[in-house]
Amino acid sequence: MASPSVSFRISRHTEDLAITLHALSQRLVALEQRLDCLDSEMHHERANGADPEDLARLDKAESLLRDCRQLLESEPAGLLEASGSTGLATFKVAAEESASAAAKENVREWDAA
Repeated sequence: MASPSVSFRISRHTEDLAITLHALSQRLVALEQRLDCLDSEMHHERANGADPEDLARLDKAESLLRDCRQLLESEPAGLLEASGSTGLATFKVAAEESASAAAKENVREWDAA
């Protein structure tokens, strides 16, 4: 049979492990509750719809992309060969010259940003 001091140490370690396991379990429960709360908040925000400012920014970005695609489809090789350079500044100047009024405004907004 084991000596009393060894038995005491085993009991003490077992108790420490039980306390640690209990603390970890409580933290896990708290984290699960917090996750559920955040999840319900996220679903609530989605149900209320998107932020109007975010939608406006997305519309502006979509408009800029559409204008860029139109410019690239209209004369991609001609613009770059005529300028002799593939730099962004040269491309923007050529784009301003050949773009519609809305595209010109978008380029100006792009430069301001």
